[in-house]
Amino acid sequence: MTEAQYTTLPQWPNAYPASGASATLKLLNEDFIVTELPLQLPCGEGEHIWLDIEKNGANTAFVAQQLAEAAGVQEWDVGYAGLKDRYAITRQWFSIYLPNGKKKGETPDLTLLQHPEYRVLCQRRHVKKLRPGDLQGNRFRIVLRDVSGDLDAIEANLKAVATQGAPNYFGAQRFGFEGGNVEQGRAMLAREIRVRNPKKKGIYLSAVRSFVFNEVLALRIRQGLWGKTLSGDVMDEAGRPTGPLWGRGRVITTDQAQSLENGVAERHATLCDGMEHAGLDQERRALVASPVDMSWEWPQADQLVLTFSLRAGNYATSVLREILLTTEPDRFTENESAAVE
Repeated sequence: MTEAQYTTLPQWPNAYPASGASATLKLLNEDFIVTELPLQLPCGEGEHIWLDIEKNGANTAFVAQQLAEAAGVQEWDVGYAGLKDRYAITRQWFSIYLPNGKKKGETPDLTLLQHPEYRVLCQRRHVKKLRPGDLQGNRFRIVLRDVSGDLDAIEANLKAVATQGAPNYFGAQRFGFEGGNVEQGRAMLAREIRVRNPKKKGIYLSAVRSFVFNEVLALRIRQGLWGKTLSGDVMDEAGRPTGPLWGRGRVITTDQAQSLENGVAERHATLCDGMEHAGLDQERRALVASPVDMSWEWPQADQLVLTFSLRAGNYATSVLREILLTTEPDRFTENESAAVE
């Protein structure tokens, strides 16, 4: 892909040989169950109410709006650690800033809320608001239906992912419908369009940043460097090599790793220069997603059930793409969720 051609997303390479198999993902909401793994649990006192909520067919922002209305507060008083898919059954924590006495001295019992798409399992007070990224990760239970293809090849890839991990690509959800957020982000950074809405600006910046990271990861795979440490790599706390989340400051890698990353930045100069001027700071992200406690079973010959946990910010769909090709019903064409984080 040459500079300024971002109307379609590239076909980023897989780390393992394609199994040639296919399956249907998310035919039913209960085929994709996500349980948030929180950093901490509410302590029982404080100015915030934390709510443990199970959603079935509702997206995170919608539930946040509902909670704000029920509690009589503004939407910015409601916090959550990460977005979760709409077409799934997901369990996550929300927080509401509601000091004692804000509503005539009473704390509303939000467990009484009734809605067909979500239910409040419990509520408890805590000393702080939930903010994006305030979670360890997520636990997944995924049912793949109508599996067809070489089952031995699927098993081989399952074992490879379970032992060696998967490329930590940002999932397609991050890039918007048909990848359009990347081109919008390029146009914004090139000053061809003006984006006044802060939320949209953030979405476009996130898409562009994620795109450049995926390009670095894809190049390492194409060069046969998957799973290898390069000279000059920056490692994360788990000892895994990382890739750049572009922003201000010099690339902190050196030697071979720095050369590779700078080469990608040169090909996407409009994006990288624009992110620096937009005020984003350099960050790093692991190149490998390592599923924890991964297991699978075949309830039927054409049905595969997977369970595993991922760190915050990692995509289950990026794990699945290394195992087989999945397709979703048409209703998923425009997924509102930016990520399962």
